Amino acid sequence: MATDSSHSALKRLLSYTRALRRRVWLASACSVINKLFDVMPEILIGIAIDVVVRQEDSFIAALGIESAESQMILLGVLTFLIWAGESLFQYFHLVLWRNLAQDVQHGLRMDAYRHLQRLDMAYFEDRSSGNLVAILNDDVNQLERFLDGGANDLIQVATTIIAVGGVFIAISPLLALLSFTPIPVIVLGAFYFQRRAQPLYAQVREKVGALSSRLANNIAGMTTIKSFVTENLEAQRVEQESREYVQANRRAIAVSSAFIPLIRMAILAGFLATFIVGGWLTLQGELHVGAYGVLVFLTQRLLWPLTGLAQTADLYERAMASSRRILDLIEAPVQIADGDKRIQAAEVRGAIAFNRVSFDYGNQVTVLRDLSLTIEAGETVAFVGQTGSGKSTLVKLLLRLYAPSSGRITLDGDDIHQLQLDELRRSIGLVSQDVFLFQGSIAENIAYGTDNVSEADILAAAEAAEAMEFIQRLPAGMDTIVGERGQKLSGGQRQRLAIARAILKNPPVLVLDEATSAVDNETEAAIQRSLARISQARTTLIIAHRLSTIVDADRIYVLDQGRIAEAGNHAELIARDGIYRNLWQVQTGQTPQ
Repeated sequence: MATDSSHSALKRLLSYTRALRRRVWLASACSVINKLFDVMPEILIGIAIDVVVRQEDSFIAALGIESAESQMILLGVLTFLIWAGESLFQYFHLVLWRNLAQDVQHGLRMDAYRHLQRLDMAYFEDRSSGNLVAILNDDVNQLERFLDGGANDLIQVATTIIAVGGVFIAISPLLALLSFTPIPVIVLGAFYFQRRAQPLYAQVREKVGALSSRLANNIAGMTTIKSFVTENLEAQRVEQESREYVQANRRAIAVSSAFIPLIRMAILAGFLATFIVGGWLTLQGELHVGAYGVLVFLTQRLLWPLTGLAQTADLYERAMASSRRILDLIEAPVQIADGDKRIQAAEVRGAIAFNRVSFDYGNQVTVLRDLSLTIEAGETVAFVGQTGSGKSTLVKLLLRLYAPSSGRITLDGDDIHQLQLDELRRSIGLVSQDVFLFQGSIAENIAYGTDNVSEADILAAAEAAEAMEFIQRLPAGMDTIVGERGQKLSGGQRQRLAIARAILKNPPVLVLDEATSAVDNETEAAIQRSLARISQARTTLIIAHRLSTIVDADRIYVLDQGRIAEAGNHAELIARDGIYRNLWQVQTGQTPQ
């Protein structure tokens, strides 16, 4: 029933869920047993007709039970047992398939998310967050919906065909041939319609990803939308994405819906063949009345469930389209490989060296060009330069968020590519220009990423970051909820919490990426005091736009177009007639020479 692409997705999915194979077999066995019990009542009805018509000459009488009354009692007992068995195994297969669906859903989502966290930042540059959320949520749920019911439906249809086919062949091979003739038409129709539907459902998944991306971006940018009064424009854009999603679904629905009338006509042909030819054989005495009743009822039992095959095939194709997207994410190659060498943050001295490092973001525009520099352990070093000169890129390479195009970076003499990623990053504390706070309390955000911290440790970190003054003014103090991305706090307050988070982490290497860019002069002075304290006895890298924040740095590097244009301390660079001096004069209101 599946196209090559769907077969491939199914094989990948089965390979992925190999550990759950025993549970799949158990659930499948319960589905088969339930369906076998389900087709038995039609057979019992035919046997009952045979008892009523033929009495002592019936099929059951040949087994040694001659009394018609006894035969009917036996049929009643069998009917009870069969219905009880059907109900019991229906409960079993529902519980097993639904729990299996939940576990597969949870496992896929977590594996995809964990793998997503291992991917380098370059992976995210060409992909929208909304589309990734759609994969982790909507696509995983789509697969769950198929496992929840569709897998059982496919197994039970196959069981019905085999079980009923065996009864037909045992009673009348001719009627078996006539009744089963429509099945190839139905299967071929399923192939045809699914082959047409497969690319349509792939488009549906793409459209839902685009719609999710649009909604996620608009919600994140609500302040900008309101300030530029573009609510109507963005509503129109969302409406366009939503309409495209609806249209893609309508095209898929138009194809899948045409399958049901085909099945109905095929079923009619099979039923009429059994009804008319079987009746003629019964009138001729070649078929008992009870057997005729069994075949008429079983024809319905055989063919009518196939009407649900269209819906099951539709659900299957949607699930396979989602599976491809999920497994493509899980199998996306990790470009930043983990190293083998372990280090302990407490033992890191913090000596850093960049040796002929070059880098570009894949757009053929070189950001760093053959850059070399050495930072001694415990030194405070600053980087300045125009936007795009490569300052923040140095930090990203040091944290191994990206890998250099060429050259090597060392920490205490060890190539960072040889170090385990988690150990490397535990050794570096980052205070970014774009502070990200998580939904939760102030205390939770300060303690984020640091294990086994006490309330006293959190308070000490907040005090060192000079954040206690504003925290104490908040209604709930440390328990104040900061809102999504910390939107309930000002830029300066978020910066101080980020510094407190870094202080609590107590890393041997501290990186400050434009840490005072979003604060006023008073807040900047407070942050500077805290930075002066926490930079003692640790290597500190400062990326600065405001030169007033780095005048006490041991060394200042001026970057220009990915290269080191100047290097020295503040006094040395001011004495030169260069880039740094001109920047200083502009920021201090002096007239450049």
